[in-house]
Amino acid sequence: MGLSAFDHPFLSGLFADPDIAAFFSAEADIAAMLRFETALAEAEAECGVIAPQLAEAIVAQLAGFAPDVALLAEGVSKDGVVIPEFVRQLRRTVGEAAEKVHFGATSQDVIDTSLMLRLKAATNILTARLATVVAGLSGLEARDGQNPMMGYTRMQAAIPITASERIASWKAPLERATERFAAFAQTGFAIQFGGAAGTLEKFGDKGPAVRAALARRLDLVDRPQWHSQRDGLAEFAALLSLVTGSLGKFGQDVALMAQSGTAIHLTGGGGSSAMPHKQNPVAAEVLVTLARFNASQLAGLHHALVHEQERSGAAWMLEWLMLPQMVLATGVALQTALTLTTRIAKLGGEKT
Repeated sequence: MGLSAFDHPFLSGLFADPDIAAFFSAEADIAAMLRFETALAEAEAECGVIAPQLAEAIVAQLAGFAPDVALLAEGVSKDGVVIPEFVRQLRRTVGEAAEKVHFGATSQDVIDTSLMLRLKAATNILTARLATVVAGLSGLEARDGQNPMMGYTRMQAAIPITASERIASWKAPLERATERFAAFAQTGFAIQFGGAAGTLEKFGDKGPAVRAALARRLDLVDRPQWHSQRDGLAEFAALLSLVTGSLGKFGQDVALMAQSGTAIHLTGGGGSSAMPHKQNPVAAEVLVTLARFNASQLAGLHHALVHEQERSGAAWMLEWLMLPQMVLATGVALQTALTLTTRIAKLGGEKT
């Protein structure tokens, strides 16, 4: 039985998202960490830090590398991070080039860069889904936008509006979220590379050049180390919460409209074990739940901004627990919102 609703045997019927979950699997993390280590060797060779033949040997020997995961788990229990044992296994694999594997890097460089690679790939899926949801709402607007509805302020009937005006309150925040993600992509998915205490001390004056070469090979933004500067991750988490919060408003409105049964007609609702006549607005309720879930997790990511001195263990671990679930919740919310748009058979048309 899963401890999380996202992979629970039956709760996953509401909350599963295999496409997004795949980015946070052990296999995906290992692949991204290995990509960092091979790209690092190539960048160091490019900048004259290690001999080209050593970089070639490292890349060749690590092709198809598969670690002993049980030993990785044992290493984490002892070291608190996976990289010391991971690097030990890499070095045993490459033989004579062993001393140049991971040269000049630290554990956080590998782990954070792995995260950046996977967040960037996951975000491509999220933004594609976001565009699809916006298109779905535009379709509703084109079909039902001129239908009359009663507008409500503070839960009380106010004045007549059109369905288009209600839809605009759902769609506009998602359009702004699209713009925010595009802006974040320009600077947010950054390489993490600072060495032991962020100074790249083993490279002398070649440090910035190695970092730039590494960023280019990994298609990440070149930026000075951010080991204890977590505002970028907090900003990304806030974007996720803005998306799910905006979708939660959509879900809340749909649930309220379904309560009266006149402002909206839904298909494919949820059944009741006690009242077979009911069609519960399950998808709408899921959107409200995920909005509140991500809003709660966001507070934790803001706690994780407090990294002491040059590196924190405790704050870092908090990110590991919370950020993947926020990404997953956002993916589920977008999928659910798209489903909900297709289940709105009619919007508006009530007497006002």
